[in-house]
Amino acid sequence: MLSGDFVERFVDRGFTKIDLAVGVSGIVSMGLEILAGRVLAPRFGSTIYTWGSIIGVSMLALSLGYLHGGRTSYGASFRDLEKFMVYTTGYIFFVMFAGEFLLSAAAGLPVPPRYASIVPVAVLFGPPTYFLGYVSPYAAQLSSKDTKGGASGHFYAVGTAGSILGAFGTTFLLVPFVPTDWIYIFFASLTLIPLLGDLKALKAVSPFLILVIGALLITSSSVSGETVYTDSTVYQELKVSDSDGVRTLYLDGQPQSAVYLNGSGYPWKYLDFFHLPFLMRDDVEDVLFIGGGGFVGPQEFAGMGYDVDAVELDPGVVKAAQQYFNLSEGPNLQVFTQDGREFLRETNDTYDVIYLDAFKKSQVPFHLTTKEFMQLVHDRTDRNGVVVSNIISTSSGPGSKFAKAEYATMSSVFESTYFFPTRETGLAQNIELVATKNQRVNQSVLFERADSYKKKNLTDEVSMMRNFSSGDAMVLTDEYAPVERLLNPLVGRDYVVG
Repeated sequence: MLSGDFVERFVDRGFTKIDLAVGVSGIVSMGLEILAGRVLAPRFGSTIYTWGSIIGVSMLALSLGYLHGGRTSYGASFRDLEKFMVYTTGYIFFVMFAGEFLLSAAAGLPVPPRYASIVPVAVLFGPPTYFLGYVSPYAAQLSSKDTKGGASGHFYAVGTAGSILGAFGTTFLLVPFVPTDWIYIFFASLTLIPLLGDLKALKAVSPFLILVIGALLITSSSVSGETVYTDSTVYQELKVSDSDGVRTLYLDGQPQSAVYLNGSGYPWKYLDFFHLPFLMRDDVEDVLFIGGGGFVGPQEFAGMGYDVDAVELDPGVVKAAQQYFNLSEGPNLQVFTQDGREFLRETNDTYDVIYLDAFKKSQVPFHLTTKEFMQLVHDRTDRNGVVVSNIISTSSGPGSKFAKAEYATMSSVFESTYFFPTRETGLAQNIELVATKNQRVNQSVLFERADSYKKKNLTDEVSMMRNFSSGDAMVLTDEYAPVERLLNPLVGRDYVVG
């Protein structure tokens, strides 16, 4: 039998089934920890708070497993160790099917935003990690080593080697290329490997395993009619969906770009604000976008005859834009797949207008927010250069902390900074921060220029200009840019896109 042969070959190489169990527990515990970051990102962001919760809960669960395993391991048999591997398998499958419901329920709990991710991490990933914590103390008790120290050292080494394999394998092989549900299946199946050759144990779990995989195959074959494309990229979960004549790109569950399916334009009003720089300077020719998404903005300005460079970090996003948002490079549009700050540091080109459009509601790459970055942006614009930063914030109250800090940061580098909320609402929304190297222009002048701007009616956009004070907000720097803390009030709040 194939399963028995596998175990026999493993044992023939000088290892034991106990070694195999310990190695597998290391692989799966670390793999689940890495996977947790991807699972939680759409609802809770990929912030320092999220990762701190994941690491903290994982360490706590393992510690409790070690503690209780050590207390109950005396007189244990290998069958007792197998029991905890089966518990782990069962709970992983439970998470696979109930995870989305549990995440939704956890998101609605009255927990302060910065601590909100602790609950779902504990519920989803705490129990299987706890069960795996039993393996090492049971293995040490069952070992044939002469001394407890020798057994403990041996299994620490085997478990750590498994954790290393789980970390690298999940990061570089599984998450970028395999759907999340199939990663769950892989880890759940992996925990059963030490049972191979034990027909009694396998018979006990095989009906459940067959039922779960069959259910997954059925559900995965009936994809929702609205979803036209999904992908797990190295950086995020990506989905393209069609609804009510609108095609929308979602990144980690957050809407990023949208177009009308009939080709008549875009439904989100905030893109009209991208024309404001043309009221603040003349003779625009060269434009740069940091952040591509669906490349709606870059394509619009390239179609108007401007020379556009667009920089997008994620190759998966570029691929989706090419297939579903009609992105194609041409004489007026070049696409670069790399980090925006790296691109600015390496290029010698200067631009008339630079758009910073790489932010999501709860996920902001801090290195694209700091004074040092803004100085680099300043250096890559010409003497009349204009910069537009599209951020998500509220225009007042606790939710405006990030907007105030970014406004203060841009003001520390540029001569003039303007504040344009895109809607009259107290909810989180797109806010356009416009910075220039020239003296401030008052709103009445912008209205006059809007009257003569023929490519778009910008009267409504100019009317949204607000006198805004950053107060005593900090200037973000490479040394200290606590964007997670500043964005914390937005976690769980409604976001009005466009």
